[in-house]
Amino acid sequence: MQKIEMEIKGKYTVKSNRRLTHKTWVMTLGGDTGAITAPGQFVNVAIPGKYLRRPISICDYSHERGEIVLLYDVVGEGTLAMSGMRQGDTLDLLNGLGNGFTLDTDSRRPLLLGGGIGCAPLLNLASALRRRGKNPVAILGYNTAADSFGMDRWFEEAGVEAYIATVDGSIGTKGFVTDVIREKNIEGDYFHACGPMPMLKALCMGLDIPGEVSIESRMGCGFGACMCCSVETADGSKRICKDGPVFRKEELIWK
Repeated sequence: MQKIEMEIKGKYTVKSNRRLTHKTWVMTLGGDTGAITAPGQFVNVAIPGKYLRRPISICDYSHERGEIVLLYDVVGEGTLAMSGMRQGDTLDLLNGLGNGFTLDTDSRRPLLLGGGIGCAPLLNLASALRRRGKNPVAILGYNTAADSFGMDRWFEEAGVEAYIATVDGSIGTKGFVTDVIREKNIEGDYFHACGPMPMLKALCMGLDIPGEVSIESRMGCGFGACMCCSVETADGSKRICKDGPVFRKEELIWK
């Protein structure tokens, strides 16, 4: 365990931290990105005065610039403290955690399906898939227009077709990401998804194409030592932080 921490733990400098919506913020950090090897990995952030770190998905990163971009919702004291950080402040991170999304599938037109803040890790995934000659489509789901933080434009800037669904119909298609697929007659041959558990269950049970999902969970250590973030799979209990957070849909047992 000590060896793992030495390899991935470090200090990162806040380059920017700005509000996107009433609850969503985007933070850019400068520091060593060498531990990040795949889209969909996450960081575990130490919050001063708090015992447990906060796991945050990596939205984007650049090895060349030494930058990490995090999207996060303010949902408690820890993320509230993060929202108060300013340029030049430092954060202690465990970095490059988890397994990340699968890039080398036979898919040519993968669907990137996000729900709320779960849209975040799909952005870097979209760019990585494009570099491999694939043609991904992003479908982003929110409760209402007020929760949408403009990420569809980020996908479009990366050359990726993007759609929005809202439960109340205040922007985009009324309903869920599956309603967009039906309404727009979107065809895909694989899916990558991240969002609330009911959404992930619906996708795994309802889509007849192969795919994988990234599970969001509260965590203790973030690298597999404490066993507190487990999920039931066909191969027994697995740790979301170490064996995931990305799992193939056929691995998961839904109750």
